[in-house]
Amino acid sequence: MDDVTQIRIGRHMTGIIGLKQALVEAAARCKGMADDQIAGVLMEALGKCNYIESGVREIYAQAFVREYKKHIGEPVAEERRDGLTIKVLGPGCAQCDRLEKEVMAVMSENGITAEFDHVRDVAEIARLGVMGVPALVINNEVKVVGSVPPRKRIKAWVLEAAAGSKQ
Repeated sequence: MDDVTQIRIGRHMTGIIGLKQALVEAAARCKGMADDQIAGVLMEALGKCNYIESGVREIYAQAFVREYKKHIGEPVAEERRDGLTIKVLGPGCAQCDRLEKEVMAVMSENGITAEFDHVRDVAEIARLGVMGVPALVINNEVKVVGSVPPRKRIKAWVLEAAAGSKQ
């Protein structure tokens, strides 16, 4: 089965089949190319296994170039995101899964919607600057590393961030 990687396409997280392999191949092929050329290479490769509607091809191309630049270690301007974003970081161990369940319970009990992601890829976790798991990141701020805090504390963080993201 091909790997599926979640990336931001416009305002939505979207699963892309074969992205990791396409980035490895593009890194070998695209040195010194302009962004539009890199976009063309990635669109061709990824269009074979992903449906990309013609009306959104440019948005996908921009996202693929952004992911390419991250992959080769070039700095990428952080996209402006509206609303609440919550990430649980961890490879899927019992503690990581417990933290995910606690966060989801807090969101459900309080009627909070957020862009939620459980980042399991160790390289991506390291790129976020976190060296321990489980970890909780709310609106790009690391709240805890290495433990599962009490639900009361998670609730306070989520409610505070939700209130701040509405302003």
